[in-house]
Amino acid sequence: MAVNVKDVPEANRYEARVEGESAVAGFAQYIRTAELIAFVHTEVSRQYEGRGVGAALARAGLDEARAAGLLVLPTCPFIAGWIARHPDYQDLVYQSRSHPRHP
Repeated sequence: MAVNVKDVPEANRYEARVEGESAVAGFAQYIRTAELIAFVHTEVSRQYEGRGVGAALARAGLDEARAAGLLVLPTCPFIAGWIARHPDYQDLVYQSRSHPRHP
């Protein structure tokens, strides 16, 4: 099953669609500033749960954040959990000024 993810900035979210289907299979809602993207809610339609839609949303959003030089604030439990399971994305996570991400 091919999952295509697209940033829809006018809706402040990434949308995932399964190839060959018109309905949105899932989305990751965000708030973006010049330096930061906060992922606030991720939702996958029941029929697509457990089929990689959420992972595709996380990977696409985080890859785009990295490419844009943005830090990530994962307030959404799904995105936070996904990052915790994928250490190669943990360098994107915003840390407070008293605890910078790079020494």
